[in-house]
Amino acid sequence: MAPPRNTNSMQRVKVYRLNEDGQWDDRGTGHVTMDYMERSGDFGLYVIDEDDNSTLLVHNISSENIYKQQEDSIISWSEPKHSAQLALSFQETAGCTFVWNQISSMQRILHFDSLHSEAFHNVISELKEIPDVNRSNLPLLLKVVTENCITDQMRLTELILKDATFFQKLMDVFDSCDNVKDVADLHMIFKIVKGIISLNSSQILEIIVGDQLFMKIIGCLEYDPDVPQSQHHQTMLREHAVFKEAIPIKNALVLSKIHQTYRIGFLKDVLTNVVDAATTTNLDSVIDANNATIVTLLKDDIQELFARLRSPSTSDESRNNLVHFLHEFCSLCKSTKKVSVLRELISDGLFDIIAEILKSPDKKLILMGAEILSIVLAQDSLMLLCSYVVRPETPLLGLLVKRMMEDFGDKMESLFVDIIQNVLEFRGAQNVQFSDKQKKMQGMILDTFCEKHLPELVDLIMASCPERPGDTSEGAFVRVGSHRGAKPEVLLHICQLLCSCVQLDPFRTNFLHNNLTEKVLLLTRRKEKPLVAAAVRFVRTLLSVHDDNVQSYIVENNTLKPIIVVFVADGHQDNLLTSAVLELLEHIRKKNAVLVKYVVDTFWDQLAPFEHLPSLQDLKTKYEKCLERKGPKSTTDDQSEMRQDGRALDEEKSPSASCPQMEEAEPHNSDVAAASSTPSTQMEEDEPYNPDVTAASSASPSKRSGGSVDYMDDEDEQEKRKRQRLSSTSEGNKNTPEQGGEAKEPGEL
Repeated sequence: MAPPRNTNSMQRVKVYRLNEDGQWDDRGTGHVTMDYMERSGDFGLYVIDEDDNSTLLVHNISSENIYKQQEDSIISWSEPKHSAQLALSFQETAGCTFVWNQISSMQRILHFDSLHSEAFHNVISELKEIPDVNRSNLPLLLKVVTENCITDQMRLTELILKDATFFQKLMDVFDSCDNVKDVADLHMIFKIVKGIISLNSSQILEIIVGDQLFMKIIGCLEYDPDVPQSQHHQTMLREHAVFKEAIPIKNALVLSKIHQTYRIGFLKDVLTNVVDAATTTNLDSVIDANNATIVTLLKDDIQELFARLRSPSTSDESRNNLVHFLHEFCSLCKSTKKVSVLRELISDGLFDIIAEILKSPDKKLILMGAEILSIVLAQDSLMLLCSYVVRPETPLLGLLVKRMMEDFGDKMESLFVDIIQNVLEFRGAQNVQFSDKQKKMQGMILDTFCEKHLPELVDLIMASCPERPGDTSEGAFVRVGSHRGAKPEVLLHICQLLCSCVQLDPFRTNFLHNNLTEKVLLLTRRKEKPLVAAAVRFVRTLLSVHDDNVQSYIVENNTLKPIIVVFVADGHQDNLLTSAVLELLEHIRKKNAVLVKYVVDTFWDQLAPFEHLPSLQDLKTKYEKCLERKGPKSTTDDQSEMRQDGRALDEEKSPSASCPQMEEAEPHNSDVAAASSTPSTQMEEDEPYNPDVTAASSASPSKRSGGSVDYMDDEDEQEKRKRQRLSSTSEGNKNTPEQGGEAKEPGEL
C-alpha cells in the first residue's frame, strides 16, 4: 500500500520512461514519497498522481550504484530486471537534493545483508554513538531504533541516554517536517518515537513525559501512518487538560509524580493498539508505582482538605474541587491497596464528611459522595462503619435511603441500593467470621433500618401507585406524606431491597405489620409489567420464610387476590409477569397444602381457562389428591404425617403421608387459619431462592413452569426459632416471651 500523497511543492515531480525509440515518455505528474515498508523489509520510492491519487511509480531502492543526479533537478536510474530507464524531474531543486540525500541514506542502510541480518545487530552492538539526527538520516535512525534484539535495546538505550541532545535534535527535525507537512518523514518520526517508547526504559520515559518534551512527543504521535488523517492530541491537551490544585501541595515530588502519571496515562491512551503488551504493562507499572508514592506522601495533607470541607466559608466551586480531589485520592487508595491510609481517613472523620456531602443539593456531589462511600465499604473498615451507622447523631443510613428514592437520571439509584445492602449484609467483611459483638452490631443496623426506613420506602410505593387499577389520570395516585411518587427504576430497586431484608432476618422484617405487604402489592396496579413481577417476587420471597403466621395472614387477608387478577388480565402472555406468577404457584404447590386449598377454592374459576399449563395442572392435581386422602385420622396423626417430606403427596411417591383436613369452606374460615398455624405447612425440602433471578418458567405446555429453587432450611432449627419467636397477627394475641425477655405486642420486632 502506498503512503498518502504529499502535496508539498518541493516534492512535485514528473515521471519519465525511456521508450524503444530513445525518447522520454511523460507518464504523469505527482508527488514523490519515500518510506520504509515494514512488512516487506524494503525502502520504497512512490509517486502518487496529483489528480486522481493513483500510483504512478513504485520503486524499491537498490543498494547498487544505479542512480544519477542531473542538472540538480533530475534523478534517473535503470532497472535491469525490467529493462527500463526511469527519471524524475523535480519542480524545485531543493526537492531533488532532499530525495537524493534520502536515497543515499537508504543505500547506506542496505549495505547490511537484510532487515534482520546478524551483521546489522552486530553493528548496533559496536556503535559508539547514535547516528546523527537529521532529515536525511531518518531512515537509518528508524532502522536502528525498530530493528534490534533485547541486547541491542539495552545498548540503544545507553546510547540515547548518553547523547544529551538526542531528543532536542529529533524534535527540531519534527518541527521542520511539520512546518512543511512532509508526511513521509512525519510517519518515520512517529515510528521512531514509538520504537523509543517501546524500549521500556524508565529513564527515557521520564525524559519523554517531562515539561520540555512532552507536548512535542505527543505531536510526533499525531502522524500514525495507519490512520488516514493526523490526530489532534496537542489540541486536546491544551484545551481539556487542566490541573486543579484543590489544596496546596507543598511537596514538589508529589506534584511531579501527579503530572508524570497523568502524562503517562495519556501516552498510553494514544498508543492503544499500537505498542505491544510488554510496553503497555511497563506503562501500567510506572503508573501504579507513582500512585503508591502519591498516596503515601499526600495523606498528611488530607487534614487540610477535611478542614476546608467543614468550613462554612468554603465556596461552592472550591467545595466541588475538594470533593473531586477526595474521590480521586480514595480511588488511588483502593487501586494501590493502601487500606491503612483509608483507615486513617475514617479515624479522622471521613464518614462525617461523606454525610455532609450527601446532604448537598448538588446531585453530582451527592453521587461523588456515594461513590467514595462505596470505595471505602469495599475495604477493611467493617467495625468503624458499624460504629458510625448506628450513632443517632449521624444518620448516614437515612441519607442513603433518602437519596435512593430520588431521581438521579443516569440510573444511579442502584449505587445507593448496593451501598445499603453492603451495610445491612456486612458485605465488606469478606471471609470474616463474625464475633458476637459484630453480629449484635449487624442486628442493630437491621433494626434501625426496619424501624425507621422500611415504612418510608413502602410509603413511596403507595404514593407511586394509582388508587384504582389501571387509572393513570391526574390525581389518581395515592398521596402519602410529602411523597409524590417515583420512577419505575427506583421502585424496582426498592423491591429488590425489601426482598433482601426478608432474606436477611425474617423475624426482624415483619411485613405483616401495618399492612406493609398489601402496600407493596399496590404495584400490581401499575402498567409496567416488570414492576408487577417485582411485587410478585416479593410475595414469593416472603413465603420462602415458611413462617406459619405468613401463611395464615395470606389466607385471612386474601393477599393473593391482586396477583391472580393481574395474571388473568394479562391473558397469559409469555412474559416476565407470567413467569413470576407461575413460579409463585409452583412454590405453593410444593410447600404448602393450606395455600393450595386457598388458591384452588378461591380462584379456580378465574384460573380454569389456563389449566392447560403444567404448573396449574400440578396445582389442581395436588389439591384433588389431598381431598382424596382426607380420612378420619386424628389431628395429631395429620400433623405428624405432614411433617414428613411433602414429596409423598406427588405422583409416584409414597402414599403414606396425608394432607391436613381440607374441608369445603371459604378461604377465611378459622379452621383453615388454625390449620395454617401448625408446622404441617412444611411440604418439601427447601432450596435457596433468589428473587433477583427471573423465573425460567415457560408458558409452553411442553415445559414445567415455575421451576425455580427454594430455601434450604434446617427443620429442627426452624422449629426451635419458631417456638422462641412465636407471634400472631390477630389482634389481642400476645407473642410468646423469649427466654429472659418480655411479651411483645403483635407485629413488634
